Amino acid sequence: MGKMQVNAVFGLLFGCCVFYKIQASASDAIFYEPFDDPFDGRWVVSENDDYKGVWKHAKSEGHDDYGLLVSEKARKYAIVKELNENLNIKSQKVILQYDVRLQNELECGGAYLKFLRQQSTGWKPQEFDNNSPYSIMFGPDKCGNTNKVHFIFKHKNPKSGEYVEHHLKDPPSVPSDKFSHVYTAVLQPDNILRILIDGKEEKKTYFLSEKDFDPPLIPTKMIPDLDDKKPEDWDERAKIPDPEAVKPGDWDEDAPAEIEDDEAVKPEGWLDDEPEEIEDPEASKPEDWDEEEDGEWEAPKVANPKCAEAPGCGKWRRPMKSNPAYKGKWHAPLIENPNYNGIWKPQQIQNPHYFEVAEPNFEPISAVGIEIWTMQDGILFDNILITCDENVADLYRETTWKAKFEVEKAKHKAEKAVAASSDFFTRIRKGLFGLLYKIADIPFLNAYKSKIIEVLKRGEEQPNITVGILFSIFFIILTIVVTTLSGGKEKPPANVTQGKIGMAAAQTSNNQRSTKEKESETKKATATAAAPPRRKSTRRDA
Repeated sequence: MGKMQVNAVFGLLFGCCVFYKIQASASDAIFYEPFDDPFDGRWVVSENDDYKGVWKHAKSEGHDDYGLLVSEKARKYAIVKELNENLNIKSQKVILQYDVRLQNELECGGAYLKFLRQQSTGWKPQEFDNNSPYSIMFGPDKCGNTNKVHFIFKHKNPKSGEYVEHHLKDPPSVPSDKFSHVYTAVLQPDNILRILIDGKEEKKTYFLSEKDFDPPLIPTKMIPDLDDKKPEDWDERAKIPDPEAVKPGDWDEDAPAEIEDDEAVKPEGWLDDEPEEIEDPEASKPEDWDEEEDGEWEAPKVANPKCAEAPGCGKWRRPMKSNPAYKGKWHAPLIENPNYNGIWKPQQIQNPHYFEVAEPNFEPISAVGIEIWTMQDGILFDNILITCDENVADLYRETTWKAKFEVEKAKHKAEKAVAASSDFFTRIRKGLFGLLYKIADIPFLNAYKSKIIEVLKRGEEQPNITVGILFSIFFIILTIVVTTLSGGKEKPPANVTQGKIGMAAAQTSNNQRSTKEKESETKKATATAAAPPRRKSTRRDA
């Protein structure tokens, strides 16, 4: 068997193994939604009037892969899919995973999933809204100071019968880009929770820890007694004024904080008789001024110009200075309070709602829903997975998400390279035009300056002909410079140079004509400018 045949057989066997592995993993998935087919008839859109957002079955930008798309900005969205049977997530490993792409990034809105518990009798999926009870809420949420990958679970207090939301403290942040990202929550039977983003563990926590959830799953054993009252004679003052202190006899409480500076001297040149402001000599009474209705007209005041040239105007007064005798109001010094009781707190009592559990009592999952409000469109949900096997979740992540992510990264890298190249050439172009504008200011080019600047402006407005404009201008300037440096005896005729500049200007305004027409006209103009003047015919020539 030849080498090519061996490779073909190996490739076929490898493909069969991968296909079998994916098919096997599909059977291990409790729930999987790839959105390869339209969602109509399988997912139910909420009919609640608050949810006006339109869901669409659409391709991810740059891929042939479909997903569930948030298609409009500034809308509420709600859609739900009921499971075939309730899923018990207590006392076993459960992995919740999905990928989402924020194609227009996420400034304010959510992109999380809700894993609903059993709803009340008679509930219909069309009624799904933010009040529909859930067991777990998981996924990105970002707005203002909020930037987190939520993990919230609702737990029923066995004492009070109330459901309490427990929020993960210090959750991971949402990636700030437009790539597809896969979010994974691993609930382990040893009460460990792990949050992964793109397969990398970003958070590991303990369900029973009082430090990891707010509020903690297990309530505090002791709580303040709300009926306890502070005694009327309870003294919380740590220090008090010394009752035996006496104000010193020389303490003058009436002394001012500032006094006139007796040593100050009026500056020379001070204009005592000049006011600081004078009537505006240029002001005139408006023609429509009615003194009976508007009163006597007075010119507006302006600063006295004489005061600006002198140290000051008007009556001179000594400046103020701090009073060395000032002490202010006397207060008795503070001493330790002999009756200090400390800061009062109500007494602690047994928490009537206290309980202990060995593990969270998660409610079974009956449906998967998306209920969000967002200011951005372009949010694409895909590959929602529930499984009890972490290897299955790993395989789905590798086979459904990773390839998309790598393509998106490569495309972004290429776009950045193009943008950087464009910026580089833009800077060069700007520098060249700046140089040409400076050259146009050279005195010996004054005769042609207006035309040169006109052509330069047109070149700036039409980047597609910039190179032609630059060469034309350089050629014209070079011709003038060479002619001048060659002896300066003969300047190029203004009409000839103006003609060349005019050709460049015409090129910018007529850039829509064919290349052949441009070349033909340019050759004719060049020939006309370069040809020697024709001699007049004479009888002898004839």
